[in-house]
Amino acid sequence: MLSHGGGGEETQKLIKELFIKHFSNPILERLEDSATLEVSGKVAFTTDGFTVSPIFFPGGDIGKLAVAGTVNDLTAVGAKPLYLSVSFIIEEGLSFEELERVVLSMAQTAKRVGVQIVTGDTKVVPRGAGDKLFITTSGIGQILKEGISASNLQVGDQIIVTGTVGDHGACIFAQREGLDFEGLVSDCAPLWELIEPLLKEGVEIHAMRDPTRGGLSAVLNEWAQSSNVSIYVEEEKIPIKETVLGLCEFLGIDPYSLASEGRMVIAVPPQEVERTLNLLRKHPLGKEATVIGEVKEAPKGRVVLKTPYGVERFLEPPSGEILPRIC
Repeated sequence: MLSHGGGGEETQKLIKELFIKHFSNPILERLEDSATLEVSGKVAFTTDGFTVSPIFFPGGDIGKLAVAGTVNDLTAVGAKPLYLSVSFIIEEGLSFEELERVVLSMAQTAKRVGVQIVTGDTKVVPRGAGDKLFITTSGIGQILKEGISASNLQVGDQIIVTGTVGDHGACIFAQREGLDFEGLVSDCAPLWELIEPLLKEGVEIHAMRDPTRGGLSAVLNEWAQSSNVSIYVEEEKIPIKETVLGLCEFLGIDPYSLASEGRMVIAVPPQEVERTLNLLRKHPLGKEATVIGEVKEAPKGRVVLKTPYGVERFLEPPSGEILPRIC
């Protein structure tokens, strides 16, 4: 009800009987206007909004997506996730069962990573003014390795993806359009456990990025432009599930522009490739990690895709919106 966002007795009951129940930790339980945190050294700070529709989908939900997405943004700059804030924009009429299902999913995902949800906010908007539930999360992490940046690619770097691409985008597309493609499951997952060993072992990482909106194509083009280099990619080496390819062929869309929410693209120098792959493949999320391309000097700012037939074409950055509200 609207009163649950009004700041009064109903709000306090919602906070204590739902959010505190599942997000419980000493910092949050103080219920101050701001959380007091202990962080040493350099920190990373990120924020993101989540409006995915539907809010429940094969492989995840908006709550798991919100925690994993923020954790992955911190991970991508070499930061250990420490603290999260969460803001809920709830549409009047959402069932308590659905909300608790989302909150429990967030709590389980945060616990898996070891990150604490330490502060938050709740607003309820009138029926018809939202779409069930929107979530905004912010995250703070301690930087363990500096210099990981989209502008840090060097000629000779090898491009690695940690698994199949486009799974999340294809799953949401099928769910939204009511398409029956068996086996389409979102790859939504927090990646800290996958990447932490690389940082602890001192692997020389030049760039990392999770290919969310805009997919692999957006990441590679941003890197090429930011570092003023060229990235050559071999199409047959890009791991894509047959079900994802089937959906893309059916709809005439590019799988390289579809979002992944549980994959990382990594650029490392040639001498680090074997060690990186070995460490990634020890984790279930990295078993399909593979090298898909290489950084070259020219044509600067462009991504070149080499097809299985030996033909080369530019992999253009995505334009327009293939499917809104995928995350």
